[in-house]
Amino acid sequence: MIEPLLRDEHLLDDIDAANCIDGHFRLWWLGQSGFLLQFDGHHLLFDPYLSESLTRKYAATDKPHVRMTARIIDPFRLNFVEVVTSSHIHTDHLDGETLGPLMLANPALKLVAPEANRKAIADRLNVDFSFPVGLDDGESVTIDVFRITAVPAAHDEVAPNCMGFVVRFGHWTVYHSGDTRLYPGMAERLKPFGIDVALLPINGAHPERRVAGNLDPQEAAQLSRDIGAACTIPCHYEMFSFNTADPRDFAAAADRIGQRYAILRCGERWSSQSLIKSATQ
Repeated sequence: MIEPLLRDEHLLDDIDAANCIDGHFRLWWLGQSGFLLQFDGHHLLFDPYLSESLTRKYAATDKPHVRMTARIIDPFRLNFVEVVTSSHIHTDHLDGETLGPLMLANPALKLVAPEANRKAIADRLNVDFSFPVGLDDGESVTIDVFRITAVPAAHDEVAPNCMGFVVRFGHWTVYHSGDTRLYPGMAERLKPFGIDVALLPINGAHPERRVAGNLDPQEAAQLSRDIGAACTIPCHYEMFSFNTADPRDFAAAADRIGQRYAILRCGERWSSQSLIKSATQ
């Protein structure tokens, strides 16, 4: 079992220590496609999966979801989150055992998701249909300091129930693709946003896994370059043993084309200050 770099109270201590108003933002990788974004005292969670629900669900099947990385934290302890996203309804991106405790710990929490998924979300979370903030392609919503815009994702094909989210705050822009493969016009659609950090899956598309596919390491590196992302952080690996990838393959592909990136350990903090330092070197 892979141990997160920081977990439980050590992770919380690191989040608290980094929490300041300085115009920079921080990211922590929480495993799979989950990230915590912190900016000037505000916090947003991208697609968190912080339970054992899928491991239990598939334990006695021919597709066991054997965990590779230990759970980083009980979601109930993240009692400072204002916004959470769900890019689509697969459980590792819309997990009742994660979102239920988050809603209890954060009574004012806002959930942003594709408009097409609002009923499914209401049913899964046992909440009113009005609770999810639904966005269609190109629509935006502002919650606290975060301006969130929905952009298409293809998991495996472009459909209204799968979206990535571009989040703008201060003078920064972060793109979380959700689960996606490449589709025609994708780079052209994303490039005008001026993305500082792209959070992209790298586990690829393998029919023998019997799950919808994603970008592979080479595709993620090239997409990052094509959209002009200042830095890319790969994700969607080292969670389930049947559906993972080696981040070193992404690093090698990015190095070949000169794309800046950061490989994080689960629980590791990344800061936008590294972009400023790199630009002045």
